[in-house]
Amino acid sequence: MFLQKAWRTAAFGVYGFTQFTKSGFIEHSKKFKEEDMKIQMDGKNCIVTGANSGIGFATAEGLASRGATVYMVCRNKERGEAAQSQIQSNTGNPNIHLEICDLSSVRDIKTFVSQFSSNDKPIHVLVNNAGILENSRKTTSEGLELSFAVNVAGTYTMTELLIPLLEKASPDARVITVSSGGMYNSPLTKDLQFSESNFDGTLQYARNKRLQVALTEKWAEKYSNKGLGFYSMHPGWAETPGVAKSLPGFSEKLQGKLRTKEEGADTVIWLALQPKEKLVSGAFYFDRAEAPKHLPFAGTATSHSHIDSIIENVRSLCGFSS
Repeated sequence: MFLQKAWRTAAFGVYGFTQFTKSGFIEHSKKFKEEDMKIQMDGKNCIVTGANSGIGFATAEGLASRGATVYMVCRNKERGEAAQSQIQSNTGNPNIHLEICDLSSVRDIKTFVSQFSSNDKPIHVLVNNAGILENSRKTTSEGLELSFAVNVAGTYTMTELLIPLLEKASPDARVITVSSGGMYNSPLTKDLQFSESNFDGTLQYARNKRLQVALTEKWAEKYSNKGLGFYSMHPGWAETPGVAKSLPGFSEKLQGKLRTKEEGADTVIWLALQPKEKLVSGAFYFDRAEAPKHLPFAGTATSHSHIDSIIENVRSLCGFSS
């Protein structure tokens, strides 16, 4: 077990440094097709969570610049309004709306979706981008470990409750969940809220991100007859306020080598634009291509067999009936 973990960390470090940095993006972009990004999104409704900074902001701006009506779901009203105004000004698109919601609160998300659903608008694209890496263990008012609350409970609740509005945009609707290359570092675990005594924020984040990939597989399977597409992706190592705050050492060490937020958001926008025939529902994407979900010899693949019992636990924690 220890050797496997050490191998996993070493393999991830090498793979990440060559693939996930800015140089990896430049190399991979040689295969990109310019026409893939020239598709317009007029008349399409997109929800982007955590849209006031970093990859969420770049995603919202990228969708807005192609004519989409964008709903930015943010926790902080002031920062959200500043981002909304900036995107409207940069893109000339007035159809940018700010929705205030605390994405660490299942209750808040349920209220938001209930209010949003009353307008009966079809949702063409849901981008689950909001994420958090907390270095110390914090608990929400609902009793959930904070990272799990945002990364998993929030993502799960938002997606499940928006299925009826996504169905209204079928067969064009899709859900894109922003995971992380960090998930290569961890198998799925049933210990969702990290009950171990020595809390490790980076490991908990990796576990959450692995679970997002497995959830995407299950959603693709569960809703295959509804005409919905589910994709997870990872943005590589991008320079964002979140990374600088949560991983200052990492951010400093790789200064000048990290991707821009726009490079990090590139595959999210690409997934939102492509005809669904080009994509594989349930797949994991990186730099506009399907990517492996497991590194060789990392011992993470078999853990996905636990997903059904883990989802039951997630549903229960989010207050869904079984």
